[in-house]
Amino acid sequence: MSRTSRLFELINLLRARRTPVTAQYLARELGISQRSLYRDIETLRSLGAPLDGQAGIGYCLREGFFLPEFAFSSDELDALTLGLGWVRQRADPALAQCSESALAKILAARKNSPAASGEPPALVTAASVSERVDPPQVALLRDAIRRQRKVAIGYEDAHGSTSDRTIWPIAIVYFDDVRVLAAWCEQRSAFRHFRVDRLQLKTISEERYPGRRQSIIKRWRQQDRDWRSILTVSDTATRYQLTDALTPGVTSKER
Repeated sequence: MSRTSRLFELINLLRARRTPVTAQYLARELGISQRSLYRDIETLRSLGAPLDGQAGIGYCLREGFFLPEFAFSSDELDALTLGLGWVRQRADPALAQCSESALAKILAARKNSPAASGEPPALVTAASVSERVDPPQVALLRDAIRRQRKVAIGYEDAHGSTSDRTIWPIAIVYFDDVRVLAAWCEQRSAFRHFRVDRLQLKTISEERYPGRRQSIIKRWRQQDRDWRSILTVSDTATRYQLTDALTPGVTSKER
């Protein structure tokens, strides 16, 4: 990360918090020493950033610095709040933390937002009965998807059989209570779907899988046009089991 990028990220970290933030926390989030952080704080102050606080106490950013007005309507803000609230409750820890900071940035940039006026949000999310939360490995899978890296996994199907695979992860499909990883499987030479909670992440290779991810996604959607139907929760006895009515080309053993 360049120093310029780091200074912007420091501004974002401070903007997302309403109370003073310690130098230790900020340095840890930025991956730098506290000494470097103090230099960055002084640099921002010299550029006119209204920073309050000092070493040993914490820092906060007063309103009015690089906060452009977002043209979101009240309904659009409700939609963002609802969606990010769901992510905060149900996604993996890294994504949940990002949802909090993202919402704070959006609301901080609106002078007339409910947060600015102290009003409670109109819509509130609540976890479903299952209270299923993504495992931390989802963050690693998301990173592998973005970087198009091959991944070695162990997988246990619905019958308890295990297998080792090398896959090209392309997308994580979020159902209400189950996350399904869509990927190209080298062993099967075909697209396969893997329930994330049955997946053991072994290694993420530095080898980039061939082709463009956009093209692979297009092929996946064309071959598995009914991919949204790969899961149901209609059978209460086996609430989180994938059904036998999988998409063409996906065998029941991939469940």
